[in-house]
Amino acid sequence: MTQDSMSTLSGLASLAKLQEFLMARSQESSPEATLTFEAFAVELGHAVRGLENELKAAALSRDDLDADAVIVGGTAWHQCLCGQPKTSQSASGPITVRRHLYRPAGGGKRLCPLDLRAGGIAGLDTPVLARQVSSLRGQMTSEETSTLCNALGVSGPSRRSGDRLPKWLSTVWEDNRKAWEEALRQHEEVPAEASVVAVSLDGVMVPDKDGQREAKATREAAKEQGVCKQLSGPAGYREVGCGTVTLYDEEAKRLRTVRYGRAPEDNKKTLTEQLDAELASMVAVRPDLQLVALADGAEDNWRYCDRPAYDHAIKSVDHGHASQHLKAAVAASYGATSVAGRAESARLRLMVRDQPGGVAQGIAARCGLVRKMGGKRLKRRRKLLIAALTYFKNQRDRMDYAGYQAQGLPIGSGVVEAACKTLATQRLKRSGMSWRDGKQAILTIRSLQQSDRWASAWALLSGHFRVEVMAVRKRGHLRELTFTQKAA
Repeated sequence: MTQDSMSTLSGLASLAKLQEFLMARSQESSPEATLTFEAFAVELGHAVRGLENELKAAALSRDDLDADAVIVGGTAWHQCLCGQPKTSQSASGPITVRRHLYRPAGGGKRLCPLDLRAGGIAGLDTPVLARQVSSLRGQMTSEETSTLCNALGVSGPSRRSGDRLPKWLSTVWEDNRKAWEEALRQHEEVPAEASVVAVSLDGVMVPDKDGQREAKATREAAKEQGVCKQLSGPAGYREVGCGTVTLYDEEAKRLRTVRYGRAPEDNKKTLTEQLDAELASMVAVRPDLQLVALADGAEDNWRYCDRPAYDHAIKSVDHGHASQHLKAAVAASYGATSVAGRAESARLRLMVRDQPGGVAQGIAARCGLVRKMGGKRLKRRRKLLIAALTYFKNQRDRMDYAGYQAQGLPIGSGVVEAACKTLATQRLKRSGMSWRDGKQAILTIRSLQQSDRWASAWALLSGHFRVEVMAVRKRGHLRELTFTQKAA
């Protein structure tokens, strides 16, 4: 420890208080000696955090600059305020440090070199607290985050700041998204045992205030025209897009999954670009990977998977969705409560999954039933059966499940279905929620967390906020006083 560090420690009032508290605890006659272990732990925590705050304040003050001017990004800023105290929130509590402020020669918004050099975020949060709060916000609301921090003894992050921080970070992430996502990919390896890469996309409807306004405007316009406008999808909801890129080994065992979630946008444009870039990065390293496109039968999903980039891919409709349509066809044939129908549904599901040509046999068997279901009484059930059969006829080229399994390929899109649930539904569709903005901030955090990329992504984010500052001393001398931004 240096001489400066020793003198700093000896001059800390909080250190003296901590020592006094511990000494009093050791004396049997003192009030501190009678504290329960829980009460002692609470008081000790307060004392240690007080010491931590003083040490942080001393370290943070070293990033302040007292100069005639500073240069940031080639622009000169002149000192306009000297020794202004300002409080920042940290993981151990508020830290108040005096700092100097600077302004451009022509006037304008002020700049604080201390915040730039220390990597302060949003002018209030120290990097560690910002990382902690952002990570929590991926899992819970701003109010829950503030409550949890207080319960853990971290006073500072209010509900408002907890709501603002992810949006602030999301704006920075989106500005640098393509370069940073590529940087994350470059630090990852494709496992040697990987033999298959499967790409899937889907969507989930979430409550959206913009969607509510659109639905209201549509209804009012239809009312003025004297028509009854039938809306597609639930009114006041919009679709969040979810996509996955998954590596499998030769036995169709999942090795790793990268997940993406995007706020509502036309044709899932950004989502599909992310999937394309992810796939291209993996194939560039391992061109021998067998490409599989896995999705349900939704038309917009297959518009993406039927592009030229997937000409050499094996395309498979999720077996789970196929089973649901089989069940609907059998229910239309036998009735929804028929025991024989349930047995037939189980038989057909296994036949379609495991038997070569099973889909064609199932279609032929159900077509025979359609011809027998005449008369008005069976008209509705016949219509349901025809709809289910149409689904199988349209998708039969993507349903060679027995062949796929023989090649060690996955046949279920459960990975992207789970992504829809964990990325969007569990976080964006909680009771009483309706979103206007902020969806993408949460989806980005959760996508990075569930792809095991959050730590690396945070290194990129926090590095962005650390800025090189040069001080202009008297007589025009320049001296560089901060480190170059670290490469993440």
